[in-house]
Amino acid sequence: MNSEIKVIKPSGILDSSTASQLCREVDEFVKGGNTRVLVDLENVSFIDSSGLGGLVNAFKSTRAVGGKLVLCSVCEQARMLLEITGMDQVFEIFPSQSEFIQAC
Repeated sequence: MNSEIKVIKPSGILDSSTASQLCREVDEFVKGGNTRVLVDLENVSFIDSSGLGGLVNAFKSTRAVGGKLVLCSVCEQARMLLEITGMDQVFEIFPSQSEFIQAC
């Protein structure tokens, strides 16, 4: 297992098209034998239901190979969405990328 960490940093609105791209990136990364993914949401202003679905799919594909996908820098709207749907109990969420790195 490679210990490299893939950082994915989407921006703007995380919707069906950007979520599809995120899932493709994660799939390619884990197929290469890497299993640690950080999705940095610092530049994401809004996540819709398709975006949330994309995060869940990326989480599942990473977990299926024994990996880990975590989130950081989640905006208030996204944090509320994660809390309302209970996904804040599924995803490990860090306040920032630097705090994630310190925790590793």
